[in-house]
Amino acid sequence: MEILPKDLVAALRAAYRPEGGRKSRLRIHTGDEVLPVLRRWRGGFALDASQVSHLRGHVELYEGGRHIASALIVASDIDGDELICSVKRETPVADRAPLDFVRPDDAPVGYLPSA
Repeated sequence: MEILPKDLVAALRAAYRPEGGRKSRLRIHTGDEVLPVLRRWRGGFALDASQVSHLRGHVELYEGGRHIASALIVASDIDGDELICSVKRETPVADRAPLDFVRPDDAPVGYLPSA
């Protein structure tokens, strides 16, 4: 590190995250904004407070490119360098429409045409 320019060393130290590990793939989409999720738990999640200072309303939660849930944020407070968002409702996204009836376990997957 001694041979690197001082401004580069300062930028590297500023970018260093003490918790280390892999970068989260979780993101929220709200309007035209896309914000990375730092932590997630039942009933809420944390965002970087340097990117957004207040957030309320309907957001979409993505893991990479896969849409996993829709959420309604009812409160957000800054705690240190994180924006803590409290979620009233989080609805998982299904890949097919819900059935109006109970499907038996032994139901056929498809039908063959009669010959």
